[in-house]
Amino acid sequence: MTTVVQKYGGSSVATVARIGMVADRIARTRAAGLSVVVVVSATGDTTDELLRLAARVSAAPHPRETDQLLATGECASAALLAMALRERGVPAVSLTGGQAGFRVSGPHGGGSVERIRTGRVESLLAAGNVVVVAGFQGVNAAGDVVTLGRGGSDTSAVALAAELRARTCQIYTDVAGVFTADPRIVPAARLLHVVPAGVMAELAFAGARVLHARSVELAQMSEVDIEVRDSASDGPGTLVESRRDVLEERSCVVAVADDRDVVLVTTDAVPPGALLHLLAEQAVQPDLFAFAAPGRCGFTVTAAGAARLREPLACLVAAAGGEAVADAAVGKVSLVGTGLLSRPQLTAQMLSELAVAGIAPSWVGASQSRVSAVVPAADTVRAAVVLHRAFGLDRAPATAPGPEPVTA
Repeated sequence: MTTVVQKYGGSSVATVARIGMVADRIARTRAAGLSVVVVVSATGDTTDELLRLAARVSAAPHPRETDQLLATGECASAALLAMALRERGVPAVSLTGGQAGFRVSGPHGGGSVERIRTGRVESLLAAGNVVVVAGFQGVNAAGDVVTLGRGGSDTSAVALAAELRARTCQIYTDVAGVFTADPRIVPAARLLHVVPAGVMAELAFAGARVLHARSVELAQMSEVDIEVRDSASDGPGTLVESRRDVLEERSCVVAVADDRDVVLVTTDAVPPGALLHLLAEQAVQPDLFAFAAPGRCGFTVTAAGAARLREPLACLVAAAGGEAVADAAVGKVSLVGTGLLSRPQLTAQMLSELAVAGIAPSWVGASQSRVSAVVPAADTVRAAVVLHRAFGLDRAPATAPGPEPVTA
């Protein structure tokens, strides 16, 4: 049978009633003649609650033990969903990430999927079971649990889809799909029906909170399409298309992304190579990295990334006789599309619109698919609203080749 991989986020399995709705949907999918693998996140706010509990027990929770603790949230979701499926007469087996064959390398809290041995999953599917896998986790060479960091369950789902040769990975969440901006702050944001994977990866990296950039990049490399759907409805959602760039023949701004989880870090006297090595060692992804002689560097990271860097970065700059400054009172706003770097007038328009609105960027970076500006934290949402309107994203294009892009 054709295999489909479905992933359900924490809000989709936050209550017993929602777990039942998810089980009903899976049962319908299986009844349609499909072989189903499901990846789940921890229910509701379980991960945050576990982190708070760890902080009450220890002032500095050990990374290994933190991963051991956090992984239980997804395991509980998987077991509960398997129980709900069995209650409906659907044979189901829950697996931890390690039991599902996920081998992970890298630091605790920021691991990367090295490979997946899918033998057990495929045997269970062949026996007629729905396989429910705990996302966000795997085991390393020593057999220890290692979590995949932010967006890890999305990455688990796409990795399984790729390894099982499923052409589509369905990501069920609490939104209707991908939008031209966050509809919670920009009411005029439009739902996009198709988004090229490259554009979606930039949206995710720029702060869109529907899919994680790592999962989209993996989908693109593996030629797996992602369908972003609302777990509470049967709407078509958004197709993140990995095999066809529907926008490659036109240059346009597709969406605006805002990111309020940003820290701007600047250093001096540290060679950029040493700084980049440190970022890699700590599994921290920098954005808007810039270097200006002699030895002055700047980049943005998430608050969690900044916390992970604090001590090792302090040691590095002290050894070099310099200093590091972390500014958390900032946010980031980005235009995302295609051909942006080739048309500098788009960046000029962005900066002009922000200036007219009284918003002063402190850092700007541009590529063919994204232009980002660091702005004061208090102005981040307003900047997104200003740019969404200025670039006409509240209006459907008069003409557009192919289907309308979809966003999450």
